[in-house]
Amino acid sequence: MFNILRKVFGFREFRPNQESVVRAILDKRDVFAVMPTGGGKSLCYQLPAVLLPGTCMVISPLIALMKDQVDGARSNGISAAFLNSSQTSGEREEVMHHLLAGKLDLLYVAPERFILSDFRETLSRVRLSMAVIDEAHCISEWGHDFRPDYLSLSALVTLFPDTPVAAFTATATTRVQQDILDKLALRNPLIIRASFDRPNLTYGVLYKEHPDVQLLSLLKSNFGKAGIIYRTSRKSVNDTAAMLQKKGFRAVPYHAGLSDENRKNNQESFIRDEVDVIVATIAFGMGIDKSNIRFVIHADLPKSIENYYQETGRAGRDGEPAECTLLFAQGDIPKVRFFIDSIIDEEERERSRVALSKVIAFASTSVCRRRTLLDYFGEHYPHDNCNSCDICLGSREVVDCTLEAQMVLSAIVRTEERFGATHITDIVTGSRNQKILEFGHDRLRTYGVGKEHDKKYWRRLIDELLAQKVITKSDGLYPTLLLLPKAVRILRHDEHIEMVRVLEKKKGQLLPKASEPYDQQLFELLRSLRKQIADEQGIPPYVVFSDRTLHDMSTRFPRTAESMLTVSGVGEVKLERYGRQFLRLIDRYCSDHVDSKIIQ
Repeated sequence: MFNILRKVFGFREFRPNQESVVRAILDKRDVFAVMPTGGGKSLCYQLPAVLLPGTCMVISPLIALMKDQVDGARSNGISAAFLNSSQTSGEREEVMHHLLAGKLDLLYVAPERFILSDFRETLSRVRLSMAVIDEAHCISEWGHDFRPDYLSLSALVTLFPDTPVAAFTATATTRVQQDILDKLALRNPLIIRASFDRPNLTYGVLYKEHPDVQLLSLLKSNFGKAGIIYRTSRKSVNDTAAMLQKKGFRAVPYHAGLSDENRKNNQESFIRDEVDVIVATIAFGMGIDKSNIRFVIHADLPKSIENYYQETGRAGRDGEPAECTLLFAQGDIPKVRFFIDSIIDEEERERSRVALSKVIAFASTSVCRRRTLLDYFGEHYPHDNCNSCDICLGSREVVDCTLEAQMVLSAIVRTEERFGATHITDIVTGSRNQKILEFGHDRLRTYGVGKEHDKKYWRRLIDELLAQKVITKSDGLYPTLLLLPKAVRILRHDEHIEMVRVLEKKKGQLLPKASEPYDQQLFELLRSLRKQIADEQGIPPYVVFSDRTLHDMSTRFPRTAESMLTVSGVGEVKLERYGRQFLRLIDRYCSDHVDSKIIQ
């Protein structure tokens, strides 16, 4: 087992939980594992697939993931293939021939294919080493991505009584986990619930004011790095991508409204490092195995905490530092609620409402973002300060805002709870816009009482009052502010309210934790070589070597095959395929910089 880990995958040791899962599968035991993105799920079944006789069948809903995983497995010398609708009939026949001949260690298929009786009949003539269910949360109606075709997978344990079944997911609450276990009926499974903590990710929430300006600022601080910007609508995706292109960024759009060819080309350009940024709806990213994504920006509210966690999880899959930023404003909430209200199924509509409320609470909280995320998944974060979110990195002070809250609440009362946050803000700041004058609200006692603070302050205070359930919003596309019982107590001076104020940070202060120092110049040369090799072979650059592997090379400066094998991610197959070219470059670089390099 450790020999294969080293020779095939190029690792000296397992990541947390991997060894337990691998040993269970080798012992022919069923497994259910919740492991975060970047936790090394694929190795948990690819390694046993190499060791066990027969073919490991991996059921995945993600065509892009199949291709990435097969490319990655083949680059490590593993015999792998996939069957899906993207192939020609001839290509599928060739895969079936190899499958029946027992020449495949790994076969990736979609759940739709597993349903087919002809395919099941074929499987009865194949020696299966194990069956793997990826994205297992898709079988649960309580999950964030339920797919009816996944329900057929409950037949696996019956169809293959002597074959271990392993189910993996990156996101599952305890309720979803139990639902998956019930539906799959796994036999005395090893259950692994890994930590949801991604220490290499930095989380931040920015108050959304001028999104284009904010996006440009964030991208300038990540210039030349790979990243994803998520937007809710196709129009906003197109507009944002066009704006970034105009400003000189290598950015492309991705959404369901584009042609299949455009979508495929844009995705391939991103995967192959030919563009840096992809602006996308949530249609993008499922199964994209690109390991060197350095930032993920949500320019609009995600649908749920599960979606947010999974989408941010696409950053830093290589374990290197990455930054996750959410632009949040209460004004976005009615837009999301409008779509939720249009859901016909009552239970689904209610689940969506609850999910949205959790996202709002996360964005509005003054508590450590990491702690809030982990709490959602039922995990306790043991530290007081994570040192990698905007709350923990910022200087904070608790201020009594009772007087200011009374001003807002009084304005809501005096306007008979008929207006939204923007209008209430205009009243307390003394705006003289047409709407204020038409309604005569410039004659209210609360008009202009908050001039000493700008509108940004009052909008944030209203957000805080919403988060602390002092006020709420009415339903509908144009919600009005309504008082809750706590508001009455504050107005009567029976209760005080405090607000945690995060002081403004200097530009660039919120940065991912630094990785181990490495030679930046050598790293860039290695990246160029990696891109050249990847283009020649028609595979993504990260399939050749990950950023983490190149960082390790740029730290160790290996100059022999033996020392190259000590680099993380370099196994014997990759050493044989790519080692000579990388060693030659490093040797040449070290010769030019002999005084400053440690030569291995």
